[in-house]
Amino acid sequence: MAVTLRPLTAVDGETVLAWRNSAAVAPYMYSEHAITAEEHAAWLARALEGGDRRFWIIELDGTGVGLANLARIDAANSKAEWAFYLADPATRGRGVGAVVEFLVLSFVFERLRLNRLWCEVLVENEAVWKTHEGFGFTREALFRAHVQKAGVFRDVVGLGMLSADWPAAKDAALARLEAKGVDAGELAAALDGMGG
Repeated sequence: MAVTLRPLTAVDGETVLAWRNSAAVAPYMYSEHAITAEEHAAWLARALEGGDRRFWIIELDGTGVGLANLARIDAANSKAEWAFYLADPATRGRGVGAVVEFLVLSFVFERLRLNRLWCEVLVENEAVWKTHEGFGFTREALFRAHVQKAGVFRDVVGLGMLSADWPAAKDAALARLEAKGVDAGELAAALDGMGG
């Protein structure tokens, strides 16, 4: 199983729109409506500008299966927000998300040298926020009635990790990934493929 993250390109536009509107992804996003082609084109243009955001296509054995991103990259305060999704349900439970998590954390703390990374996850998406905790994130908040989905206000879990937490978390994550057969050399190569 080879998991890589490559920078998002304009060619990925139609695929990502289909993912964003799919039953596998849409229920876990903050937005609730079907995203139109026009809305998506504006989103894609902003995503490709870079600036305070980075987007990657998650590939499994060379095939796109999801999207990972950093947003609100704030150099002055040395922090960023992140999220990812796997659009192909067949990839779930295979360790793909764990590799993505490891690569993004490595990129944030070792390449960008930021001090803080945080994320928000709908409380009912327990598998994801538990994965984050398993990688060393600390649950820092419960945002009550934070977003409205299907006419119901939903709670959101806020999680964060500091650069000081990363060395110990990295060792534990590497040990877990290697126990599952993930090669450290392949992780290093995948990290290099994420760009600067």
